[in-house]
Amino acid sequence: MLTIRYEMPAGLLDLEAHELYKKLEGPTLFHLAGRRKPPLFVSVLLHGNEPVGWEAIRHLLSQYQNRELPRALSLFVGNITAARYGLRRLDGQPDHNRIWTSGNTPEHAMATQVYEEMAKIGLFASIDIHNNTGLNPHYACVNKLATPFLHLAALFSRTVIYFVRPQGVQSLAFAELGPAVTLECGQPGCPQGVAHAHEYLTACLHLAEFPFHSVLKQDIELFHTVAVVRIPPGLRVGFHGNDLDLRLIDNLDQLNFQELPVNTLLGWQPSNRNILLTVTNEQDQEISGRYFYLNGTELRTCRAVMPSMLTRDIRIIRQDCLCYLMERMLLPNASFGV
Repeated sequence: MLTIRYEMPAGLLDLEAHELYKKLEGPTLFHLAGRRKPPLFVSVLLHGNEPVGWEAIRHLLSQYQNRELPRALSLFVGNITAARYGLRRLDGQPDHNRIWTSGNTPEHAMATQVYEEMAKIGLFASIDIHNNTGLNPHYACVNKLATPFLHLAALFSRTVIYFVRPQGVQSLAFAELGPAVTLECGQPGCPQGVAHAHEYLTACLHLAEFPFHSVLKQDIELFHTVAVVRIPPGLRVGFHGNDLDLRLIDNLDQLNFQELPVNTLLGWQPSNRNILLTVTNEQDQEISGRYFYLNGTELRTCRAVMPSMLTRDIRIIRQDCLCYLMERMLLPNASFGV
């Protein structure tokens, strides 16, 4: 499935994400020369409805068409087929940000090929760029708490999330090769997200090395993702209607990155006395009763919690999850290891 190229096809940077299929046959890894080595690795469009990474790359590479990049760049352009239709993934496709681990699909084999290619070449750092569908601030995610990872994240935002689930994400795999970060750049179509990602990539290409000193406590707000909340398959879920198994509150995505107090209302379960959400922790244990309870038909929180990634897009809820639950975390002692 993977194509490896060493230059950009003529006219590629003129195309928007939904047009890339016209010049690219599928997932493509570009190795572009630059003044410094090893390369900065950047992945975009792992989700086809999240064009911010490609838009930032378009602007960046357009500025360097007639001059040398400050550092070599290895660019992976992911789910071009889904991008054509503006979808996270097509029905029947695996999620391209869940395939970076062992698996028996062609997409898993493709991801393994990208990983092995970059392990052979080496990399300076890895950056995976995303939009999100709900109302969220711009933030960075890391999968290790070593000093270079935290500096790489704090360069983008003082809001940083540490997580180790779900497995199979790109940044978790590439954390074994060097400092790795996932960027969440707000909703699609927002020019501020593109500008922020573009500015960040430019800064990273100019970095010679990562600082050895620890990130200062006042420069970072660190959160730990402790659980994933999902809707079981087959449930009728939505925001309006009397025939739903679970009706969610209208302003659900406005709760993102809010420290919700006990008894916060999330929705209604009109005909089931059991909590219909599934909540799993980092050990994949079911812990829904730790966070939610039913007061009659009302689904409410039973402890203070901070959600992220809440969205009103039912398709995304079914394909991924309802949200992640986070807790504040203290900065660890300095560690420079990868």
